[in-house]
Amino acid sequence: MAGLAVERITYDFRSKRALEDVTFTVEPGRFCALLGPNGAGKSTLFALLTRLFVARTGRIEIAGHDLSRAPLAALSRLGVVFQSSTLDLDLTVRRNLLYFAALHGISGREAERRTAEALDRLGMAERAAEKAGALNGGHRRRMEIARALIHRPSVLLLDEPTVGLDAASRAAITAHAHDLAGQGLTVLWATHLVDEVRAEDRLVVLHRGRVLADGAAGEIGGGDLTAAFLRMTGATA
Repeated sequence: MAGLAVERITYDFRSKRALEDVTFTVEPGRFCALLGPNGAGKSTLFALLTRLFVARTGRIEIAGHDLSRAPLAALSRLGVVFQSSTLDLDLTVRRNLLYFAALHGISGREAERRTAEALDRLGMAERAAEKAGALNGGHRRRMEIARALIHRPSVLLLDEPTVGLDAASRAAITAHAHDLAGQGLTVLWATHLVDEVRAEDRLVVLHRGRVLADGAAGEIGGGDLTAAFLRMTGATA
C-alpha cells in the first residue's frame, strides 16, 4: 500500500489545463520532493489532494483510502502545511495547537499530551508559552508542522514551506521534514528550490502541469540536479 498515490489526474481551469495525466506514488516513510518552477501546477495538485478542488478524472489515494470514495477517512490521515500561514498570532503556541486539536475532536488530557508530543518532536517545547506573533519565521513554520501532526496523520503535505525564510531557517525546516520521514511519516514537499532536495530523496519534477521526471533525485540529476532541472524546464540560471 502506498502512503500517497496519484493516478492520471487531469484538471482544467475553464479553458486552461493546469494538470495533465499526473501520476506518481510515494511509499510510506519516504520523503518526496515535488519540484517545479512557479506556475508548474504544484499548488493546484495540493488543492486536489486536500479536496479544496475536486478532480473529475483520475484517482487519489491517501494511506490506503480513496479520496473520492472515502473523503473523511482519507483526509483524517492527512496533515497539511500550506504556503500561507494560518496561525492565530494572538494565541500562544500551546493554545494554537490545542485549538487545532479540538477541531479534530481531541480534548482534555489527550489534547495536552499530543500538543506536548508534537512540540517536542519539532524542538518547540520551550516556546509553548510564547505568543505565535513573537516567533520568527522559522519557528512559526515549525509550529505549523507541529500543529499538522497533532492528529497523528500518516501523510504530511508541505506546500513551499520555506518561502520567505532565511538560509539557516530553510535548512532547519528541510532537515526537520526529512527527520519526520525517517520516523515513518510519508512526506510530500513542494518546492521550486533545487537545494532543498537531497540525492537520496524521491523526486517528481512537475512543469506546465506535466510530470517530466520521477525517481531518485541523484539519478535524475546525474551529479548536477540544478543543471538537469534547468534543462528539463527550459529555464536559465
